[in-house]
This record gives sequence, structure tokens and C-alpha cells, in this order.
Amino acid sequence: MFQPPFRQKGERPAKNPETIIQGQVRDALRLDGWYVIRHQQGMGSHPGLSDLTAIKDGVTIYVEIKTPRGYQSDKQKKFQHDIELHGGKYIIARSVDDIQPYLTRTMKLF
Repeated sequence: MFQPPFRQKGERPAKNPETIIQGQVRDALRLDGWYVIRHQQGMGSHPGLSDLTAIKDGVTIYVEIKTPRGYQSDKQKKFQHDIELHGGKYIIARSVDDIQPYLTRTMKLF
């Protein structure tokens, strides 16, 4: 079987940078006591739904994960607008720093 030259046999492909950021954000929220739900987009899902929903002490935040140069689709912009129109909190997280204002139990380590 053909193996691409940039990987050794048996080595897993590198993770998508957005996936890495999502894991860091999810872990930081969970460590702070948030109940975090990861949404998988697919047929039948709500158009533009955020990547994560986090709930703590009666507060719900919708978190869209983007790389530093990533941008929202029109459907994601509409979802954000609808959430905020109804008084909800929507965050675009390009790093863990973007959720820092919502962390209450943990301190910024660096």
C-alpha cells in the first residue's frame, strides 16, 4: 500500500488546527466546570450551528471554533445573529484566550 512520503508507516495524519483549538477550548471549559456539548454538522443538523455549546450555572454559551485566519460562513453569521437577538451568548474562539472571560474557577496560567 502506498504511504505518503511525509508520514512514517503507522503514523497518524496531523490533526486539523481547528480540531486542536476545539480540544483546548473544550478542555478548558470542562476544567472550569462547564457542561460542554460538541456538535457534529451533517444532514439534518441546524444550519450554522456552533461547534460547541457550554452550560454552567444557568448560563449557556455557543462557541464557534476558528483558526486565526478562519472566517464564518453566512449560515454561521445568521446563527450568531439569531442567538444574540434572543439574548444568547455567542463566542468565536480562535484560541483558549477568547473564552478566558467566561472562566471563573481557573486562572490564566501563562
